[in-house]
Amino acid sequence: MGKKRKHSETKAAENEKKEETAPERPERTLFGFKTSPEDLKENNSNPFFRNKEKVLVTCSRRISFRYRHLMMNLVDLLPHCKKDNKVESKGSKGADLNELVELRSCSSCLFFECRKGRDLYLWMAKCPNGPSVKFLVNAVHTMEELKLTGNHLKGSRPILTFSSNFDKSPHWKLLKEMITLVFATPKDHRKSKPYHDHVFVFSIADDHIWFRNYQISADHTGTSQKLDRGDLEKMTLIEVGPRFCLNPIKIFSGSFGGPTLYENPFYVSPNTIRSMEKRQKAGKYAKKVKAKTRKKMHEMENPLEVDEFADMWKE
Repeated sequence: MGKKRKHSETKAAENEKKEETAPERPERTLFGFKTSPEDLKENNSNPFFRNKEKVLVTCSRRISFRYRHLMMNLVDLLPHCKKDNKVESKGSKGADLNELVELRSCSSCLFFECRKGRDLYLWMAKCPNGPSVKFLVNAVHTMEELKLTGNHLKGSRPILTFSSNFDKSPHWKLLKEMITLVFATPKDHRKSKPYHDHVFVFSIADDHIWFRNYQISADHTGTSQKLDRGDLEKMTLIEVGPRFCLNPIKIFSGSFGGPTLYENPFYVSPNTIRSMEKRQKAGKYAKKVKAKTRKKMHEMENPLEVDEFADMWKE
């Protein structure tokens, strides 16, 4: 039989074991680990903001191939976006899209809606509280059509430039802020490259927003491979594509609907333009019919005189 340890020796051994073990974990909940108020104060003393912007890109059913190619070009340009399946464009599409955005853990949405196989509308929305903008997309030219010489690395962060017209009125300022949130790639995103080698240009002309994408090119001559800061004369811009034009129709306070904040007074729908063209063509036919009736009336009012020698050779 071994001798029993003294009570003082057992207490010393327990204290040594406690010192060797790791500190206890905080309690875990569904939202993470519970932290003590002291740790919260330490974290708040050095606040760090991280941009977690993610964009859901999707389209409606029965979209044409040109518009689908444009959507795929934008997916390639935005490394922080997520592509989803097609959505049926109906009255309840807003609720379905908000649910999709929440399921994919995104904060913004680009929805390409094609109607009658020829008209393309673009919804740009901040989900789930808004605001949202509805555009009519015109002058679409995809990268496959243009075949330009510009080329930049996939996933690199773009530099966004806006024309001075965006600061003139409040609705242009709101559109500028929404475009910046959607098209600007967040810093340190896992799919992005940590440098800039292309520029997104947004300019306003005739109350339309024109989009261009340029590569930043620099001629490296000599042994030095780096350019001096501010040496812009050696840099050139080469267009990459795609090209498109956005005509704003309405700005809503909610996501895919809600009270109207702004309505474009100069907007004319494509249906009215086509009906006016048909009326012009119908006007040409009506003019021809009127000319024929006028000719008949003139012949009846001014008949030809009877020719005496008309039947001379018939005998």
